[in-house]
Amino acid sequence: MAASNGTSLKYKRILLKLSGESLMGEQAYGISEAMLNTYADEIIAVAKTGVQVAVVIGGGNIYRGMSGVAKGIDRVQGDHMGMLATMINSLALQSALEAKGQGTRLQSAIKMEQIAEPFIRRRAVRHLEKGRIVIFGSGTGNPYFTTDTAASLRAIEIQADVILKGTRVDGIYTADPEKDKTATKYERISFTEVYEKGLNVMDLTAFTLCNENKLPIIVFDMNKPGNLQRVVTGERVGTLVEF
Repeated sequence: MAASNGTSLKYKRILLKLSGESLMGEQAYGISEAMLNTYADEIIAVAKTGVQVAVVIGGGNIYRGMSGVAKGIDRVQGDHMGMLATMINSLALQSALEAKGQGTRLQSAIKMEQIAEPFIRRRAVRHLEKGRIVIFGSGTGNPYFTTDTAASLRAIEIQADVILKGTRVDGIYTADPEKDKTATKYERISFTEVYEKGLNVMDLTAFTLCNENKLPIIVFDMNKPGNLQRVVTGERVGTLVEF
């Protein structure tokens, strides 16, 4: 597929997974306006090339269900609180994108008619085909499932070509590069190798969903300007998990 700017595209439809923590920037909590606008610019730049973009954002910058459990909150209640946190982030991203002239739709796995559409697969695909960026909020709508799992599930449902996991690290390493300076980066790695080496790419449920449905994953540094666009044009950025 040729992009509108003449650039060759490797992927026609992507699902971008962002962590809630990434929205904090240098802050200790909440949403950094600068980081939010940076991400919006990066996403819009890719959408303008003709790539269909869906997004799932975590809620860890606002609330984590598991941290609530440690403080005595019921696990199901805590997970529901986390789902609402993802909606706050999703609304913030939607607002940032639309302020820059980009059409969007926000779909929620939990009914919130006043602020978001319900998740309907066919409608989501139609929005993507019309060039709108679709943001999926509220995770899967079920407790005990992470937003990584929600990203994998939605990517499979909309028949995305790849999941792009934007992090602050530039790929998958033999160990945590922030803790182990001797850690080396994988350019490519198979799903089987990830299992065998016990590497932390996504939670096991999300990762297995991708494996069983032959959906590749690219882990890359979202905070480096232009990286997202480099990924969709097929440049070797981050780490590709393949079959």
